[in-house]
Amino acid sequence: MFKRVDCAQFIANSRQLSRGEFFAGLFALGCVSGLTSRIIQSVNRLGWAEALFNTFGISIIVWISCAAGVSLVLRDRTFGVRPSELAMGAGFVFLVILPIGALSWLAVTALSLYIIVSANVGSSRRGAFILLATTVPMLWSRLLFQFFANLILQIDASLVGWILGTHRTGDIVEFADGSGVLVIWPACSSLANVSLAVLCWTTVSQLVGTRNSAYDLLWCLLACISVIAVNVARISLMGLSQWHYTTVHGPWGDAVGNTIILGLIVGFSVLGVRRELFRRI
Repeated sequence: MFKRVDCAQFIANSRQLSRGEFFAGLFALGCVSGLTSRIIQSVNRLGWAEALFNTFGISIIVWISCAAGVSLVLRDRTFGVRPSELAMGAGFVFLVILPIGALSWLAVTALSLYIIVSANVGSSRRGAFILLATTVPMLWSRLLFQFFANLILQIDASLVGWILGTHRTGDIVEFADGSGVLVIWPACSSLANVSLAVLCWTTVSQLVGTRNSAYDLLWCLLACISVIAVNVARISLMGLSQWHYTTVHGPWGDAVGNTIILGLIVGFSVLGVRRELFRRI
């Protein structure tokens, strides 16, 4: 009997909790769990100082998108969390507390889809779209790469070989000066940056509340093409000679390349929503 009273009291209390607070709390827990897994891996591999300098191997776009998505969901001030949603929340918490980062992002994916389909408040859906897009670079693009790694790397290698005018075998391209070969590793693939471009576009467009049209989505496509072009150009520069490889592949080369890519991603995303931004200003 005490259990029934406690359960009834718990459900009654949940009805005093806004839906935004409930779901934002779940999303925040899921993001923290998923990001923490990557942080631990980065620290174990590089040490605290270098891992922090590299933002723990997590793009600044991902950090901002997580915060933006949770913030938008939190704006939902309607009350009445349903018992079925409480049960779903319990399942969500069970997944994210397990020490497996992929499960946290899987849980965020499922909850985002639920909010997109069921939410009656626009800000909740917009936040869910951002958080759903965040799972792409953090989970789904990695899974996609596991299945199509050879094809993706060979596409990059083909573009580099075409620019350098040298022979290509699989994901291996000859140096332009004939001094050796360049192997394109998964970390050098353009896929990760493309997923970040899509995430940045989604975050910016949902924050300003734009109604996406075919013309607006063109800017997202331009952002994706630009990061592929920069990545392929950087690899091609490394493929000129051993000296170019050593110079461009170092920490400073990575920093310059990543800065250019970040600038293009943000620039094209902002240009795509400039009309909405000007109206707000």
